Amino acid sequence: MHIHYAQFQDRTEAGQQLAAQLKSYANRSDVLVLGLPRGGVPVAYEVARALNAPLDICLVRKLGVPGHQELAMGAIASGGVRVLNYDVISRLGISSKTIDAVAAKELKELQHRDRMYRGDRSPSEIRDRTVILVDDGIATGSTIRAAISVLKPQQPAQLIVAIPVAPPSTCDQLSQAVDEVICLFKPEALYAIGIWYEDFSQTTDATVRTLLTQPTMTYQNSFVSV
Repeated sequence: MHIHYAQFQDRTEAGQQLAAQLKSYANRSDVLVLGLPRGGVPVAYEVARALNAPLDICLVRKLGVPGHQELAMGAIASGGVRVLNYDVISRLGISSKTIDAVAAKELKELQHRDRMYRGDRSPSEIRDRTVILVDDGIATGSTIRAAISVLKPQQPAQLIVAIPVAPPSTCDQLSQAVDEVICLFKPEALYAIGIWYEDFSQTTDATVRTLLTQPTMTYQNSFVSV
């Protein structure tokens, strides 16, 4: 049996390695780094800091099929965006009443998390920005696909997905949906994202909140009018 060895010490190191592949986006005033909470935020923080770019979160909630939570029938995001997976819905004969009920429940959770992570700050402007969407790894890809489907209608100039580890087939699919996919490791057999990290302990809500308030930009690039 082939044994996998962790490629990253933790999410911080994964973010630093990822940032090294994104150097061409450094010190550009149009770049925005978005982390997928929770695990993607520590990775995104390191990327934002290295690129001298602002950091925000991309909050999405998957709409799980009742009784089969892991199966996504769609997703919602801040600002009332809802994306549905019609293949799953028609295959399982899910009623619009069921979809609405699940969406209403997830919207409550989304709004709660939005307030918890962001406080009173409104989400960053996406339009005409070069958006780098970061997670700590991709297994099925349903969350990141939900995030992409939510960001695209907001018309970013460019949308880049940056991840430490994902299966090659997922990277290929994503590269058809976005402008660029940067992935450090593409194992055929992913098993679980956690095995690629020495320390894959759960990122807490408090950590997400803290990282969002840390400065990621040096004064020179923040274009503050004095």
